[in-house]
Amino acid sequence: VYVPTRECWPAASVDSRLPAMDAGGPRPVKPSRWLDQTRPVEQMTWAPGMPLVIPDRLVADGGWIERAGCSTFNLYIPPARIEGDMSKAEPWLDHIVKIYPLDYDHIIHWLAHRVQFPGQKINHALFLGGAPGIGKDSLLEPVKYAVGPWNVSEVSPKQLLGRFNSFVKSVILRISEARDLGDIDRYTLYESLKTLEAAPPEVLRCDEKNLREHAVLNVCGVIVTSNHKTDGIYLPADDRRHYVAWSPLVREDFSGNYWRELYGWYANGGHGHVAAYLAGVDLTAFDAKAPPPKTAAFWDIVDANRSPEDAELADALELLGESDKNNGHDCKLNAITIMRIAAYAGDEFRGWLQDRRNSRQIPHRMEEIGYVAIRNDSAKDGLWKIDGKRQVVYAKRELSIRERFEAASRLARPGQ
Repeated sequence: VYVPTRECWPAASVDSRLPAMDAGGPRPVKPSRWLDQTRPVEQMTWAPGMPLVIPDRLVADGGWIERAGCSTFNLYIPPARIEGDMSKAEPWLDHIVKIYPLDYDHIIHWLAHRVQFPGQKINHALFLGGAPGIGKDSLLEPVKYAVGPWNVSEVSPKQLLGRFNSFVKSVILRISEARDLGDIDRYTLYESLKTLEAAPPEVLRCDEKNLREHAVLNVCGVIVTSNHKTDGIYLPADDRRHYVAWSPLVREDFSGNYWRELYGWYANGGHGHVAAYLAGVDLTAFDAKAPPPKTAAFWDIVDANRSPEDAELADALELLGESDKNNGHDCKLNAITIMRIAAYAGDEFRGWLQDRRNSRQIPHRMEEIGYVAIRNDSAKDGLWKIDGKRQVVYAKRELSIRERFEAASRLARPGQ
């Protein structure tokens, strides 16, 4: 490993660049062999805040393993030290307050945590949204120098879903220009982000091109930026992994000189002043593991993602419950099937439920209204036989696993 850049070199390159080494024997040995004998490591990982060579420890999928005599090489490169005065960071602070007047405090604390504790996980992402040209990128520019530009990665949603994921080795991972990728893709993106935005898992598998997979600590802080509020990202109402900030400004709110002055200040020591400020922010009241506040912009995104089918499902369930009540049956609806719902749905929605092309969307829609599928362990296909047909049974999510199974069993009994 070439230590200044943490790049892996083949043994042939090491031997061609370095002279033969005196190993105390009758003749010199190749430098690659000398390294094997005198500076071995069993493993490599990426672990901010830990030494270059981590002694007596190995990392596995579940975390650290104590192992005397073994060493792990740390691929993390700390940020370069830059001089600055935290009392002179006002231009950057003014910029944040200008574009996010209701959210600047949380944003600053989140960024300061990345600078002060790069080896600790923040269990929620920042969603920074607003019209193009208002300075979302400019807000983050000096932060890159505070954590080290090499510790900041930027990927598109498409790259995030690809095979290679060297970007997990980031103190800040920015997912840029999130926008509508189609309903299924947005749900896939949301699910894919879960392991990156919160821990556990404590460790992620890093798959880099031309290198073996290796385990790295899951400490990356995710920032999602977008110009799209209603079709930028999918968020459910019970989400606990995103703090959503939305700017009320547009490009025309900034004069031509504004950007020249801001970037001129950055170039003349501003980066150092911001780094010093973030390093000195008091984080006593900031809980990196707690769910973030739900802002008005958060609920705007949630409401925009609500599908008409969700309301129609809820309406059909309400009619079904009223029918059971009128007939003297238990109307708790702890367990339900799509066929029962379809019987109380309007003609158009009934057709949607029975259309096989929508079969993959139905479990998601049921989750949105508080129901999850419950498997029948007595059947190979996991389905329940009700009214002579094999069906999926959905039970209320609020019930325990045992209560869900009992509710499904009662529904499957004749006469229930």
